[in-house]
Amino acid sequence: MARNIYDGLMTLRATLISIFALLLGAGALNLGMGLQASLLGVRAGMESFPTVLIGLIMSSYYAGFVVGSLNAAKLVNRVGHIRTFSAFASLTSAAVLLHAVFVNPWAWLGFRAVTGFCVAVLSLVTESWLNERASNLNRGTIISTYFVVTLGATALGQVLLMAAPPSGYQLFVLVSVVISVALVPVALTSSPMPELTPQERMPLKALFNVSPVGLIGSLGAGLIAGSFWGVGAVYGQHVGMTTPEIALFMTLVICGGVATQWPLGKLSDGIDRRYVIAGTTFGITLIAALFTFGGEDGGVQFYVLAALLGGLILPLYGIAIAHANDFLEPQDFVPASASLLLSYGIGAAIGPLAATVVMNFMGPYGLFFYMGVSALGIGLFTLYRMTRRREVPVSPEAETVPAMAPMPNTSAMIYEMDPRSEEQPEDEDAEDKAQSSGA
Repeated sequence: MARNIYDGLMTLRATLISIFALLLGAGALNLGMGLQASLLGVRAGMESFPTVLIGLIMSSYYAGFVVGSLNAAKLVNRVGHIRTFSAFASLTSAAVLLHAVFVNPWAWLGFRAVTGFCVAVLSLVTESWLNERASNLNRGTIISTYFVVTLGATALGQVLLMAAPPSGYQLFVLVSVVISVALVPVALTSSPMPELTPQERMPLKALFNVSPVGLIGSLGAGLIAGSFWGVGAVYGQHVGMTTPEIALFMTLVICGGVATQWPLGKLSDGIDRRYVIAGTTFGITLIAALFTFGGEDGGVQFYVLAALLGGLILPLYGIAIAHANDFLEPQDFVPASASLLLSYGIGAAIGPLAATVVMNFMGPYGLFFYMGVSALGIGLFTLYRMTRRREVPVSPEAETVPAMAPMPNTSAMIYEMDPRSEEQPEDEDAEDKAQSSGA
């Protein structure tokens, strides 16, 4: 037994060493993007940008990301991984600095869209390299480690908001430096460059016919999470929270999501996932109502609610993917996941703008009112679908995808690392017969 543990540790060590440079680059990228998202929201409020226009600026990132994800593979195949990563990391770094030079909402809208496009390309490069390093023996380790690194870096990015006054240019320079540093380990990696094939996507109509709850759940996760990532810091700034308080608020939301990802995923593996989706969305509605009508901000109760809110928002996307996968053949998992990610991106592009429109009428608490109503709609739709389709039997091996809501720079390539995307073994019939005889 001790020998098996030792061999396992050595295998894990070898795996992490082989992808260390890529993880370092991905971590630096998420660190910079996590800081920039909150920084822009706070600084836009300081500059008295109209609330709806702030939402449009934040939405433009996701719009650029969706467009970039549709075209990234062509760009990478044309000039290669390292050249593509170098070019778009440099462009992203420049776009960040331009925010500090041209403090104008319409200029920021363009810069933010360019940033989203670039990050989509950078994510595809990193994740395709990780996929090339993945095998049947280490896929779970790689994908889990990748999400830990990206989520941890995003949370740390919120903490860096306290490194300098948001009213100055220093934090923009810091983001630019961090993104530039992300270029170094990727440019120097010796990992072989994989050949990218055009990303296949299942038509959204076909996906809806296969799994309505899966598609609407991923779209709704984008509507909710996108609005929070885009406008959460704006809410904090409008209600008079200090910069450290905003940083703590955003960090606790991420930490809450990390804490509940595994328990909710395991719960959904044991019961009808639609119960978990409905319970999660109704929980979001309840917490959003407490934020909307619960009184003043600050204090232990406020931050506990923030962690609980993140704990319900972030796992929703992964559970929606798992539910859709219950109705798919293994060879359809990656094309369907690409479409689910696209639907999430569409929702995330709509979310910040829709939330700020509500905030324009209701004040800053309109963010949570919008989130609550959106979650309620998803929950009610899920309950309706439970009356139209019986529960699908789920195999114990069909575990939940370890995929939280993108943060928000995850490409569809990450789902090719999921073990369920592999073809079934040749002795599948023999296994089925053995299971039948034992039933």
